[in-house]
Order: sequence, then C-alpha cells, then structure tokens
Amino acid sequence: MFEFLRQSIHRGCCSAVRVMACTTLLYGVAGLAHAQGALAPNFEALAQDWLRDATHSAQSSGATALRMEVKVGNLDSRLRLAPCGNVEPYLPPGSRLWGRTRIGLRCIDGVSRWNVSLPVTVNAFGNAWVIKSPVQPGAVITEDDVVEAEVNWAEEHNPVIRDRALWVGQIATRVLTTGQTLRQGMVKPAQVFQAGAVVRVVAQGPGFQVSSDAQAMSAGVVGQVARVRMENGRVSSGVVLDMRTVKIDL
Repeated sequence: MFEFLRQSIHRGCCSAVRVMACTTLLYGVAGLAHAQGALAPNFEALAQDWLRDATHSAQSSGATALRMEVKVGNLDSRLRLAPCGNVEPYLPPGSRLWGRTRIGLRCIDGVSRWNVSLPVTVNAFGNAWVIKSPVQPGAVITEDDVVEAEVNWAEEHNPVIRDRALWVGQIATRVLTTGQTLRQGMVKPAQVFQAGAVVRVVAQGPGFQVSSDAQAMSAGVVGQVARVRMENGRVSSGVVLDMRTVKIDL
C-alpha cells in the first residue's frame, strides 16, 4: 500500500518544489501508517495496565477480596489516529469499572488531539451465596436454600448480598432459580404481623427500659417502622424486632 502511494505521488511531481511538497506528503503518509500499525497495539497494552492499577486500587479499599480479571477489546479498525506522544486512559463519565464497559483514550500531547473509546470487560470473582434449589415468590429463604460458591460478582449490575443476616429469614421477591447468585432486589424483609395484632412494645431510654402490650396500627416488617397504639391510647412508632416485638427509643 505504501509503495503504491509512493509511486502515485512521484508520478504527479514534476518540479523541484512539487517534489519537495510530495516528499513531505509521502513522509506524512508513512508516519500515519506507522501510527496505525505500530502504536495501536500499544493502546491496548496501555489500557490493560491502567485497568489493572484501577481495579487493584478499588480492590484495596473493598472489604471482600475478589480475583479480578481484565479483558481488553480492539479499537475500531476504521480509525485513523495521528501520532501522539502521550495517550491518557480514563473512565468516561457514567461508566462503571465493572462488567462490560468502555474506557476512554485521549491524546494529550500531539499535533492532532483525539479521543476514542475501547471496549473492555472487568470480571470480579469471589465467594457468594448461590440458590441451591428453586425458591418461589413469597417463600422465606433459609440456609437450606443456598450454598456458598465462587461466582462472577460483575456478571450483573445489582450488588451481591454477602452478609448472611441480610437474607436469612427474608422472602423472595420473585422466582429464584438454581445457580442464581443472591443479589439486592431478590429478597425483602418478611412481614411478621398484621395491623390489629397484639404486640409487645419495649421502650428504652438512658438507663431504663420498660415493656407493655400494644395494638399494631400497621403491618409489621422486621427492621422497618410500625405504628402501635399503647394501652393509654397514645400512638407511637417503633422498629419491628421480631414477630411480636416493637422497640421504641425514648
């Protein structure tokens, strides 16, 4: 291709001035060919190194140790990028350093400034809770329903539920199939009593605690606020602890 361009240019060069201009053009074409043929693979290596550093930094600040795996795609083969002395990788606004995403590459030291994006996949492998057998919507999830296994946390957008206390005794919001990783949105707290039920209210303050019976004015969901009517007729709000206990902080 380069030889064809060289011959075509020289065939059109008659005067010394035109020869000089055509020679400059020829070297410019050669430089562009070099940029595409030699520098493009370096873009992918640069992106790979940047992603490894970025995921390592994110991993260092996390509470759960994950095994990160980075895969870098290819630039669009139709791109024609001018030579650049300094290419800077960056994470575009709104992008996530997780799953299938894109990182940006921009020229910050070159005659022609350019900005392109590169497809990448960032996987994060670690232990999580996985559904062992199908669970129907509304069913209470117990330890018999799940098993611990290594999964790709980045396979879906919803965060993994790692804390056992956040799913034991919760109910499924939809059908959970075998092999699914427990994630936020799949479970919700169970309702433990209906409005009108008699519950035990534990009221506590600095240095004291008292308890009495009350009537629930709203349904009770563990960990959420419920309204109760005390024996003296006063209506208060407290946090539901279990199937018959509401705690009120004074």
